[in-house]
Amino acid sequence: MSKKVSLTVNRSRFDIDLDDAFADFLLSQLEKDFKLDGNNDLKVLLQAYVKKNYELFEQEKKVEDVIETLERIEKDENI
Repeated sequence: MSKKVSLTVNRSRFDIDLDDAFADFLLSQLEKDFKLDGNNDLKVLLQAYVKKNYELFEQEKKVEDVIETLERIEKDENI
C-alpha cells in the first residue's frame, strides 16, 4: 500500500506517494520541523536540512566508534 505525504514550501505544494511504513515515519519526522497544514518558507527548509545532516553526522560518528570498539575487541581476542 502507499500513502500520500504533502508538504508546502514557498507556496508550492509537494505530494509524495510512499510506502505506508515509511510514510508514517516520515510524517512523524516532518512534524518536528515543518508546519504540515500551512506554508513553510525556504529558510525553514534549509534549517531542517542542516539539522538532519547534523543528526546524520553525529550518527555516523557513533557508528564509527562502535566499529572501532568491535575491531579492538576482535584484535584483543586474536592475540
